Amino acid sequence: MPGTAALPRQNGELVFDAPWQGRVVGVAIGVVRELGLGWDEFRQRLIAAIASDPERPYYESWTAALESLVTDRGVLTGDALIGRLAIE
Repeated sequence: MPGTAALPRQNGELVFDAPWQGRVVGVAIGVVRELGLGWDEFRQRLIAAIASDPERPYYESWTAALESLVTDRGVLTGDALIGRLAIE
């Protein structure tokens, strides 16, 4: 993904400061695939999450976008998602 939604990389490798950050990326990819959605649906939600709170840490915006997707699609509640990702 280009622009503000681009994943942070260092020497071509994805960069995560904490294990939950990698999990939220993996869960997002899995949810998009499992629901048979185009990646653009998630990407647009991520762009909107970043725009709504530009000061929010990047991977917290991934969490917000994922929460929006799964709750809008009726897959999980926001609380259930947070519990599965083990984010405190």
